[in-house]
Parts: sequence; C-alpha cells; structure tokens
Amino acid sequence: MSDKTMTADEVVSRLHSGMTLGIGGWGSRRKPMALVRALLRSDITDLTVVSYGGPDVGMLAAAGRIRKLVAAFVTLDSVPLEPHYRAARESGAFELMEIDEAMFMWGLRGAANRLPFLPVRAGIGSDVMRVNPGLRTVTSPYEDGETFVAMPALRLDAALVHVNRADRLGNGQYLGPDPYFDDLFCEAADAAYVSCERIVDTAELTKEAPPQSLLVKRLSVTGVVEAPGGAHFTSCAPDYGRDEDFQRLYASTPWAEFSERFLAGDEQAYGSVVRNWQEEQG
Repeated sequence: MSDKTMTADEVVSRLHSGMTLGIGGWGSRRKPMALVRALLRSDITDLTVVSYGGPDVGMLAAAGRIRKLVAAFVTLDSVPLEPHYRAARESGAFELMEIDEAMFMWGLRGAANRLPFLPVRAGIGSDVMRVNPGLRTVTSPYEDGETFVAMPALRLDAALVHVNRADRLGNGQYLGPDPYFDDLFCEAADAAYVSCERIVDTAELTKEAPPQSLLVKRLSVTGVVEAPGGAHFTSCAPDYGRDEDFQRLYASTPWAEFSERFLAGDEQAYGSVVRNWQEEQG
C-alpha cells in the first residue's frame, strides 16, 4: 500500500488532450472544482466529458475544451439550466450525447464491470433513441422476448471526483446525504483522482461515520488531493453549502470577464480573490 497524495497540478500533468474524462458530483453539488480549475489552467483540450453536469461542464464548455459531452443534464440546481453550457451548445461548439439519467448510470455500471453494454428499459418509446441514432436495442433471449436499450459502457480514461474525507491510500468518504455515483466514475476509469476536504488517517474515517460511507475504495484510486473548499462554489455537505451568491455571479457574468477575474491564478489566488469579493458584498 502506497501514499497516493499529490497536488491538483500533478493530477492534471497526467491528463492529456483527447481523453474521455468523467467528472463526479451532481449538478452543482460536490463537484471537484479545484481539479476542474487546475485543468482550466492547462492547455488540455478536445475532451470527451462524461458528467451529471454542473459548472464543471459550463466552465470547460465556455473555455472551448470539450469536443463531445455525454450527459443527462447540465444544471446549477437553483439555476435550472447552466448558462455558459447553454451558450456553448447553442453555438454548436461541441457534440452532445444526451441520455436518460438511468441510462447514464447503467453506462457507468457497465464500464465499471468491463462490459460492452447493459440492457435497460429507460429510453424505450422516447426521443432519446431519435436524437441518439447510434444507440441500439437488444432482445431478451428468454421467454419474455422483451426489447431493451443496449446502453453502451461509458468507459473513461480518467475520472475526477470530490469527497469529504480521504486517507493517503485512496479510500474516500462522503458525509453528506447522497453518494451520487462517484464510486462508479472511479471504477469506470483507467485512472481516478479524488480530491477531498481533508486527508485523515485511515482509522479516523470510521470515527465520523459508518463504514458504508466509505464510498470510494483505494483499489480504484490513482491519486488523492487535499483541497479544502475544493468543491466551491458547489456544495459539499455537511462541510459547506452551495455559495448561492457566488453562483449567481458566475451565472450572470460573461465567461471572459469571470475567468479573467477569478481563474487567472492558482488555487490559492482563487481563494483569495473569492474572499475579497465576499468581503465586498458585506
């Protein structure tokens, strides 16, 4: 067992243009934003991004880093449709595979189990099949003879997720009300990188919560990054909620202006400029 700790920039140094990148979290909840910001500081582009999308997708789309997006939605939760994603999509900046939430989960589960596809009822009788002409159906070989969507596995070159706690070996723990599907993102990927609010000793993980909260297993993790506030401005319950004021600023500010003001420096600079902005707001 080895120490897997690294910095966000070291994570990004292991990524490259053209990858299929999975990003965990859900909408504007527990997104690995420190890792996304580090990715934006690089020159990596031409990405296929797989995400239950939030500002991770919005920022990468606005920055022109996405070639193809696979998503069930892209939302800021309290802002129903992510505006920077919307602008990029309306301009035809990237290809989109939009699928049902259950199909998305089944694609991750298929990849996690190294299967080429999994049958799923979701999508049958809907426009999902029309807007995704590459999807195929499969018929049960048993007496029922039922037809299913053959959801292709969403195999990932790399995955980025954020959790509340982790140890140096790569065990990741969520303490909030919902695990989302971060474990499947990690298991579906050839390499998985976990950022966390705090790195603790392994024995400490089960002092705050039961073993069932150990969502991410070290066997599927390549690197661990300690990133306090690393999900900002999305939520990371119970450590902090969504920064609604900052999210509204993000949603209402042109991308070039927002990125120049808040994303020009490293993560320390980001924290400083955000705190200064918060003080200005009183």
